Amino acid sequence: MHCVIFGGTGGVGSTLAERMYDRGYTLHLLGRNESKLRYMGERYSAQYDVFDILDPEAQSILARIFSKPIDALAYCIGSINLKPFLKLTREDFVVDAQLNSIGAALAIQSSIPYLKQSQEIASVILFSSVAARHGFSAHASISMAKAAVEGLTVSLAAELSPKIRVNCIAPSLLDTPLAASLTSSAAIKQAIVDSHPMKRLGRPEDAAELAAYLLSSDSSWMTGQIIGVDGGRSSVSTRG
Repeated sequence: MHCVIFGGTGGVGSTLAERMYDRGYTLHLLGRNESKLRYMGERYSAQYDVFDILDPEAQSILARIFSKPIDALAYCIGSINLKPFLKLTREDFVVDAQLNSIGAALAIQSSIPYLKQSQEIASVILFSSVAARHGFSAHASISMAKAAVEGLTVSLAAELSPKIRVNCIAPSLLDTPLAASLTSSAAIKQAIVDSHPMKRLGRPEDAAELAAYLLSSDSSWMTGQIIGVDGGRSSVSTRG
């Protein structure tokens, strides 16, 4: 079984790589951090490529990279761009869309011929955010981009069935390097912790464990699902 992870060196992507390796998958990791890719390639006997989804030639590069059937694909590339609405620029909207939703679409589009070659039902996992459906101030650009990921999920789940399953995880803030601009302030971090009924930030493994399950045949009757891993933030209030 073969698993491709976009953003394989990030907090969630690298944790997912470990989980999929433990499940017996061979790995192909794509990311921008060459030194970490090399380390992970050696650790997990994985194929890897330095890759940037923002490269104008990204799709043609992917066409040259892939060469064998893909059983599982995870798109773990994303951004956290928080600004008041009137401070957002056209570039903010464009880059957030390219990283989160357009990039996911192009990655899957390039992979479909190889996903269809899987001897099993191939599985794709995408990542949205609690902010796609739950309103937060200063989240307009990232909320738009992540809502598009959810739309892409259900659309592709319908179009690619029954050969390819597509599901989505919608986490709240995870304590990863991507979130360092928020979690580096003790006061801000504590305020975010207090906003979750479970009274902690998410950890990479919280999302990666579910992603590994959704990518495996253990979840073979699940597609088109958007699942919150958010400490209850999207649906529960402890204040009566």
